[in-house]
Amino acid sequence: MTEANIPYSLNSKKVAEATTRLLHERGVTMEEIAELVMFLQKKYYPDLTMQECIENVESVLAKREIQNAVLTGIQLDILAEQGQLMSPLQEMLSNDESLYGVDEVLAFSIVNVYGSIGFTNYGYVDKLKPGVLQRLNDKSDHTIHTFLDDIVGAVAAAASSRIAHRKQGEREIELTGDTEENHNL
Repeated sequence: MTEANIPYSLNSKKVAEATTRLLHERGVTMEEIAELVMFLQKKYYPDLTMQECIENVESVLAKREIQNAVLTGIQLDILAEQGQLMSPLQEMLSNDESLYGVDEVLAFSIVNVYGSIGFTNYGYVDKLKPGVLQRLNDKSDHTIHTFLDDIVGAVAAAASSRIAHRKQGEREIELTGDTEENHNL
């Protein structure tokens, strides 16, 4: 039986594994995304650790909505590399056309899960292109990352937003002596 003939069944574990595998195959590590998170949040939380950043990246990537965006964007990049898209989309993705904004729209679907702080964080790293984003934007090896660079920046921005919301909740608990159960962490 071919894959096309296999009845569809929702399998969250397979989707999560495919997301992690494709990021890895495209040369992106959790640590590189976490470095972007650290870049975005260290100024606000000097005691932030890389382990916290990694845990928040993993939590973001555990959400199905995020996985769907990651899988979609990476698949489009791969198809563009293989020359499998119809013209003019093929040329737009191959050249990372500046007026093609669907890659950013897909990134917005990721940051939107974690609120408006994610949007500002995403815009900041998308403009500066620090760390792994600089490498993903380097066109010299003919690898197409039209979607991936925005996806990675969005995952880092979402993880940064998640940290900011949780740290604020922790502060409120400390100040009020209230219990965690009364706060949406």
